[in-house]
Amino acid sequence: MKTFNPFLIALAFAATAPFAISAHAQAMDHSKMGGMNMPGMKMDGMPASMTEGEVRKIDKEAKKITLKHGEIKNLDMPGMTMVFLVKDAALLDKVKAGDKVTFTAEKADGAIVVTAIEAAK
Repeated sequence: MKTFNPFLIALAFAATAPFAISAHAQAMDHSKMGGMNMPGMKMDGMPASMTEGEVRKIDKEAKKITLKHGEIKNLDMPGMTMVFLVKDAALLDKVKAGDKVTFTAEKADGAIVVTAIEAAK
């Protein structure tokens, strides 16, 4: 029966360690880290789940809002212009067409729904 050299086994583990560390670092959510920021906040102070956008159209009867938006990270969605349902019709009273906004969108019942929205400051 052959015996393995302990030095070669240690060398093999040492050689693979940088790859394991790199993979772990890439998998981490860096938006929730960083110096003076609070956990779950982006560098600009906006919650990590918030997305910037601009209101293009509001349809209060249908509880829909059309937003031109940036990347929605929690949904892995690129920036585009699209129509969203809103969770609560009262959210539509907070903004008007042309407003720059920050909003939160989530998947619910097979649709993407705006759950919070406010005019940008």
